[in-house]
Amino acid sequence: MNDERWQYLFRNYADSSFVELLRRDTPHLMPSSTGGAAAAPIEVPHGTTVLAVRFRDGVIMAGDRQATAGYQVASRRIDKVFKSDDLSGVGIAGAAGPAMEMAKLFQTELEHYEKVEGDNLSLEGKANKLGQMIRMNLQAAMMGLAVVPIFAGFDEKAGVGRLFKYDITGGRYEETNYDAQGSGSKDARDSLKKLWKRDMGRDEALRVTLEALIDAADEDVGTGGPDLVRGIFPTVKTITRSGFGEVLEDEVRRMCEQILEDRTRTGNGG
Repeated sequence: MNDERWQYLFRNYADSSFVELLRRDTPHLMPSSTGGAAAAPIEVPHGTTVLAVRFRDGVIMAGDRQATAGYQVASRRIDKVFKSDDLSGVGIAGAAGPAMEMAKLFQTELEHYEKVEGDNLSLEGKANKLGQMIRMNLQAAMMGLAVVPIFAGFDEKAGVGRLFKYDITGGRYEETNYDAQGSGSKDARDSLKKLWKRDMGRDEALRVTLEALIDAADEDVGTGGPDLVRGIFPTVKTITRSGFGEVLEDEVRRMCEQILEDRTRTGNGG
């Protein structure tokens, strides 16, 4: 094999950014790729409400399970919270397909960086990486395929959970206590504003998180509440010093049933 051919096959694959490598060698595989053609806005399934809440030991992330397409339910069982690495996760709102692609690509980006550099990115570095990926999706966002995630993780250096929100241009903003994104985000934030407390334990934070999602579902037609008939309940994850973990569905179901029972007893739904 001649030197030129060898260099072609083995050029700089030691780049610590998998996204840059993908954009350089196979740009048509990028999630934001439109094939160079202009396109009109299209109606696709959208994930609705995700949120993140800080508590004493880290961060809880949660999302309802419903996706909508216009005025129809596109899916009742979509997952909107994904593991990014052992100490961070991302919750997706917006166009469901591109959002899930971005979440998976972000996970691969962090894995690639760790393998090439032999170390993990800092939480700030991860948040910046995700902002760059959102910025690369801007063209698609202008055609109605916006992706607006929440990123959260445990900062080992600071010893606390932290969370970040974004706009469609990739602008990154850190929130100190809680945040929500998606069609039900305003109602979820209004609920969290009343219920959130500093240094909450894990169980209290779980209840506050589920209360906020139920409040969002009560006011927003796009957000799905607990479905006792079909057995569909919100997805809930925790991120602490011990890593990224899942709150089991049985525990989420019991907590939702308790919240709904308490609201039935008070008679005001709130």
